This record gives sequence, structure tokens and C-alpha cells, in this order.
Amino acid sequence: MTAAQNVTVLLRQAASGDRKAFDEAFGLVYAELRTLAHAQLRRESVGHTLNTCALVHEAYVKLGEGVGGEVRDRSHFLAIAATAMRRILVDYARRAHAEKRGAAAHPVSLDILDALLVDQPDAMLLDVNEALDRLSALDRRQAQVVECRFFGGLTEEETAEALSIGLRTVKRDWAKARSWLYRELHPDSNTSFTQRALA
Repeated sequence: MTAAQNVTVLLRQAASGDRKAFDEAFGLVYAELRTLAHAQLRRESVGHTLNTCALVHEAYVKLGEGVGGEVRDRSHFLAIAATAMRRILVDYARRAHAEKRGAAAHPVSLDILDALLVDQPDAMLLDVNEALDRLSALDRRQAQVVECRFFGGLTEEETAEALSIGLRTVKRDWAKARSWLYRELHPDSNTSFTQRALA
């Protein structure tokens, strides 16, 4: 049995409420979760109170609360973990940004989002999170694709596997979601400019 198959078996046992199986599965994907957390924290400001280990451990607590939920396989679990980490970081950003309310918003392109998240991580993360929540209300699957690709760092193939959809659907949803989010984060741009920027 491969490592991925072993994780899938353990996650299915965890879906029945087996906490020991969940802990074992979490341990088997721990290195991948650390990579995921590191990618998330790279966008955060220097001096952020969470480090990679702390973010993984907070995700463990959050994910552990849902033991008994349906998780299909390793990729699906990583997608859920990416969502959990996003929520943890957004909660931290909200607290850090609370004292700076009223600061002017800075609409941006998704192409430069990573750079701006380094410069103004709290404000930008909150803007992206709010836009993603609005997208989710319109098209949940597109929002899930963004979570997997942008927040989770999953490849298109891994995203397709995690969400149980076709690769062409992922590519199409990713392009549509990026275009929609660009318009949300950069409302003063015109459509032709947006299309050129995302080409």
C-alpha cells in the first residue's frame, strides 16, 4: 500500500470518529502541511505571531474538531487544511487590523497580490478573504478552486483530485475566478485592461 493509499484508509476510519486514525493520518501528511503553512506565512508581515509549526498546530486543532466529517483522500484533506489555515490567518489579520480601521483600501491585481501581501499583509488578506466570500456566494466551486490554488498551493491536477472535478473544469474555474477577483479588488479597471492583465 502506498503512503497516499494509507492516508486515505486512515481518513476513512477518522470519518467514523476514530481520533487515533485522524492523528496518524495527520502525522503522515505533516511535512506537506508544513510546506503549505510556510507558503501561507511567506505572505505575512515580519514579526507575525504565528510561525510554521504554530499554524500547522492550530490547523490540527481546527481540523480535529471536525473528526467524523467526510474526507475522501489525501488531496481532499490538504484542500480542507488550506481552508482551515486561511481562516486562522484571517482571524489573526482581523485582530491585528482592528486598530487600523478606516485605512484606505488598495485595489490590486492578482498578479501582484503576493508582493502586496508581503507589504500590507493584514489589510490585503482581509480584502482577499472578503472578496473570496462574495465569490463563494456566487459560485462555491470557483471559490474552492481559489482556496486550493492560491491559499493551498495545490497544482491544477491536485486541485482537480481534491475537489473531484475535471482538470479542464479547474482551469476554466481558475481563469474565471481570477478575472472576477481582479475586478473586485481593482474596481476602477476596465474590462479590456483586466482581460489583458489576466491573459
